[in-house]
Amino acid sequence: MTDESAGTQDGQGSQGTPEEGPGREVRVVLVDDHRMFRAGVQAEIGRTETTGVHVVGEAGDVEQAVTVITATRPDVVLLDVHLPGGGGVEVLRRCSSLMTGGESAVRFLALSVSDAAEDVIGVIRGGARGYVTKTITGTDLVDAVFRVSEGDAVFSPRLAGFVLDAFASTDAPPVDEDLDRLTQREREVLRLIARGYAYKEVAKQLYISVKTVESHVSAVLRKLQLSNRHELTRWAAARRLV
Repeated sequence: MTDESAGTQDGQGSQGTPEEGPGREVRVVLVDDHRMFRAGVQAEIGRTETTGVHVVGEAGDVEQAVTVITATRPDVVLLDVHLPGGGGVEVLRRCSSLMTGGESAVRFLALSVSDAAEDVIGVIRGGARGYVTKTITGTDLVDAVFRVSEGDAVFSPRLAGFVLDAFASTDAPPVDEDLDRLTQREREVLRLIARGYAYKEVAKQLYISVKTVESHVSAVLRKLQLSNRHELTRWAAARRLV
């Protein structure tokens, strides 16, 4: 898999695993709307005899996630932020009763391609114990799973600052009406395009077709009343989205 997928993105199975892995088993549910990504994560970290991670269930949307999590009561849920049916925040809301209970509590770790402040803050406020991006290595992901299962908070380095800033301030973040016009997927495409990714690269990162990328870009330009990707890049930079 690529940088944004857990297979080769995290592909560090040959580099060893955290010491705590084989000594204790952590039961995990994978929630992501891309089946191939889930398969990559399963292959990378789900080798229980080596990593100590036992994948007990998978889900591709909010409804499936709530059903599987409720039925299996895992130690940790690896949760994508953007899901059909309401997103990761909706899963957290509907599973809030499972987050209590001390050692038996279900803990959530967001694993997403998005590194946007609003996504990070949204799931943390929803009850997630951490947030890592899909560029994380397999070894580090196993370590993060164990740490979250033990009650620690885990973040990819630059994302911790978002959380500290958000919770240090009593002011609600300003509403950006232009940004709110975009769907979650359109925001993902916008950020990657604004960072200089070619359409093929965006498609590879998000597991969608080039034609779908083109459709999303056209929708973003129309909604924001912009003419081309250069204007889009300036618009995103002005809002610190890149």
